[in-house]
Amino acid sequence: MLHYQEHDATAQKTDNIISIPANADAMTQSSGLEKIRVTGGKTINGTIRISGAKNSALKLMCATLLSDEAVEMTNLPVALQDIQTLAGVLQQLGVALTLREDKTGTFHARVIDKPLAHYDLVRKMRASILVLGPLLARCGYAEVSLPGGCAIGTRPVDLHLMGMEKMGATITLEEGYVKAKAPEGGLQGADITFPVVSVGATENNMMAATLAKGTTRLINAAREPEIVDLGNMLNAMGAKITGLGTSTITIEGVEKLHGCTHDVIPDRIETGTWMIAAALAGGTLRLEHTSLNLVEALVKPLEKAGLEISEEGDAIIASRTDKPLKGTDIMTEPHPGFATDLQAQFMTMLTLCEGAGMVTETIFENRFMHVPELARMGADITVQGNSAIVRGVKKLKGAEVMATDLRASASLVLAGLVAEGTTTVNRIYHLDRGYENLVEKLSACGADIERIA
Repeated sequence: MLHYQEHDATAQKTDNIISIPANADAMTQSSGLEKIRVTGGKTINGTIRISGAKNSALKLMCATLLSDEAVEMTNLPVALQDIQTLAGVLQQLGVALTLREDKTGTFHARVIDKPLAHYDLVRKMRASILVLGPLLARCGYAEVSLPGGCAIGTRPVDLHLMGMEKMGATITLEEGYVKAKAPEGGLQGADITFPVVSVGATENNMMAATLAKGTTRLINAAREPEIVDLGNMLNAMGAKITGLGTSTITIEGVEKLHGCTHDVIPDRIETGTWMIAAALAGGTLRLEHTSLNLVEALVKPLEKAGLEISEEGDAIIASRTDKPLKGTDIMTEPHPGFATDLQAQFMTMLTLCEGAGMVTETIFENRFMHVPELARMGADITVQGNSAIVRGVKKLKGAEVMATDLRASASLVLAGLVAEGTTTVNRIYHLDRGYENLVEKLSACGADIERIA
């Protein structure tokens, strides 16, 4: 069991108990010194169980701040660094929590000591801004540091704040902190129209609106499965939310939310990553505890490239024979379009396809930072604005490469699976933020991969 204790200033491990360090830098210190070494050329065959969705679990953890009763989650990816970082943020706010090795977690925000999320922890992860809505709704006041995270774009929080201002909050930015205060009597329901689709703003304002007086409508809302998962848990806690999965979400405010037990949805990005791995390396992967419904936009491009895909119950079977892959085009878009979090992995596959493919990125402006690293391995990629033309080459060559963000890290590992010789991926702390037991899962399927000091 992973049990978190608030006042221990050093990371300690005895048997199966881990304490969160007071200094967030210590959390990533060990993994920051490690690398992943991959020797390419092995086909991969086997079964991988898909973990719970990181991008859902983080928001669900923030939502536990809305109730003074205990919330239990199952299928929680407790080993991920992002989960442990946010656990530190919640603990700092007064949440009693326990993360267990059986992928369950209990969160009890009986009393919020002070609605203040400090810079030292929040700066580690952009998702930390999502404590703002729940704190504001429950406490009437919140002070949250502007967050950090992967350097893949600006991702401003202005849409988060705009929605809360529509509900009557007074918001100021002072010395790197967002300070938000609800009007006397609490937040008020409102119609909030987002000028662009924003996953984070949709989630933050949906959580805030659950305890607002009256009805709130989120117009041009994001439709990701993770938002549906968050809404389902909030409803299980007593919220009244309709329209989940559509572009208009309606929230009728309630007086109080209660505890519940909730099962986190499977990670669609991990699912897609392993499907692309099967396409690249060849062989057959059985991906358990997931669904094609979560990766619909990925299926057709992969089938067009030459991957055979089927579904058996809660498992996806992805298989490629010896026939060559074919180049194809993709464009990232808000859900249900092609997920930006799978763009780097798909681009890696295109480097070995016959012909050419074009990747157009419409979500984040800096999400081609993996291109120079792939070029070091022999890829032929030309970037023009927000598009990249990928011309297939006969082979990639192993090299020393540097991970720039979470999904770029995964793309470099995939490239290493098929490169001639050995590839060493540096700065793998990015991977630890979002992929549970990546090395172990690939090793079990025949990949020649290891973590090294």
